[in-house]
Amino acid sequence: MEALEAAWGLLRLLLAVALLAFGLYCGYIKYTHLKYDYIPGAPRASFLLGHLPSLWRMFSSKEVASELFAQWAEEYGPVLRMNMFHKVSLIILSPEGVKEYLMLPKYPKDREIYGRFQSLFGERFVGTGLAVDYDHEHWHKQRRIVDPAFSRTYLMGLMGIFNEKAEELMKVLEEKADGETKVDVMDLLRRVTLDIIAKVAFGLELNTLYDDQTPFPRAVSVVMDGVAKVRIPAFEYMPWNRKIVKEVQENVRLLRRTGQACIEERRKAMQNGEETPSDILTQILKTEAQEGDCDHESMLDNFVTFFFAGHETTANQLSFTIMELGRQPEIVAKLQAEVDEVIGSKRDINYEDLGNFRYLSQVLKESLRLYPPVPSTLRWTKTENVIEGIKIPANTSLVFNMYVMGRMERYFKDPLVFNPDRFDKEQPKQYYSYFPFSLGPRSCIGQTFSQMEAKVVMAKFLQRFEFQLAPPQSFKILDAGTLRPLDPVVCRLTLRNPLA
Repeated sequence: MEALEAAWGLLRLLLAVALLAFGLYCGYIKYTHLKYDYIPGAPRASFLLGHLPSLWRMFSSKEVASELFAQWAEEYGPVLRMNMFHKVSLIILSPEGVKEYLMLPKYPKDREIYGRFQSLFGERFVGTGLAVDYDHEHWHKQRRIVDPAFSRTYLMGLMGIFNEKAEELMKVLEEKADGETKVDVMDLLRRVTLDIIAKVAFGLELNTLYDDQTPFPRAVSVVMDGVAKVRIPAFEYMPWNRKIVKEVQENVRLLRRTGQACIEERRKAMQNGEETPSDILTQILKTEAQEGDCDHESMLDNFVTFFFAGHETTANQLSFTIMELGRQPEIVAKLQAEVDEVIGSKRDINYEDLGNFRYLSQVLKESLRLYPPVPSTLRWTKTENVIEGIKIPANTSLVFNMYVMGRMERYFKDPLVFNPDRFDKEQPKQYYSYFPFSLGPRSCIGQTFSQMEAKVVMAKFLQRFEFQLAPPQSFKILDAGTLRPLDPVVCRLTLRNPLA
């Protein structure tokens, strides 16, 4: 009897402590509300959860979360408060704010958000790679080593590989170009961009275009799905998800083992004076040797980062572009006229040709405005500031959303109309409301690489084929961390200009 009473006493004590802790936490949430409630924002769906229920509804219905921010911006203005438990983030949809926080190096990436991607379900993933490193000094050291490999001068020498891999895609498409066969263009673009980054960056021949179920391409696919699931609260702790989590962990390890073997083999070959491919890895290792700074773990982090940042976003951009062009016959005709003028029936595209694809450049920019694969970037401010007349408190997470700003009437006339002419060189430049590759010192190191690749693939596609979208095509967007078409971009192709 005494033991039972003692157990009940302990249970009551634990319950009291839990209630006290919960009460204190609620008090802290209330304190946070008072600190930020002067900033405009939609009503919280819940005292405890804040705006999370609204976001979860968007995710569960496969809607783009950024559309919610667009609704809020229309009603509450360009600086918005977003509550999630005790954490408050501010969504900044103002060129003034973009200029201040993205252009200056003193504002780091948000440690809490980007830190989530350093590991994936407990396995080191991209670690402190360039895309997620929030330590400015460490990032700057990495960027200094990697920069020469992504310079325009160095990338010019890689045009042969862009042409080679794009030509392989054209051959696959030509075999299906009978006007009747339905071709999943988005899937093939995902495969070829993975092949391109593998060859251009690391000298690897993956041949994903022909078989995406070999170990490395399959690992990339499995891990991509895992990255999308990270946003689901407590996903890895749910017993019924253990099989998925374990598979993701195993494939993360496979990616890093492959990277380690690739780097060690190349480093050894260079030390022995052997001939090595003129790819991005060779250039990085040369710069690393000159700097006398060998950071093996960071190199491995960037191996993984380049594969994920370097193929999926470009594949998604190209998929959105073809999807949109499927309902823009006048723009397609204008594009084909330009391609015919610049390269005619030539098989290989020169670097000089890329500069002459002026209208194609405008189309690709317009596609990124409406459909930025990476819709937002985040920063952390340690100091107070004032943006749009609103005080921004110190120690606050800031969200900059390209998707929303690209669709706001105040920055782009008729924003939902696909109009490449808005990027004509005679038009006013949109300096701080258009940033699909971010801006400032932390802008995407691969943006020149990406757009060279996109131009080569699109120019060859437009040169060779007439295409029609095969219904159904909803033109909706899937928000899986990055943005891609919700429906596969399925086309029927016919040969337009077969080459000998």
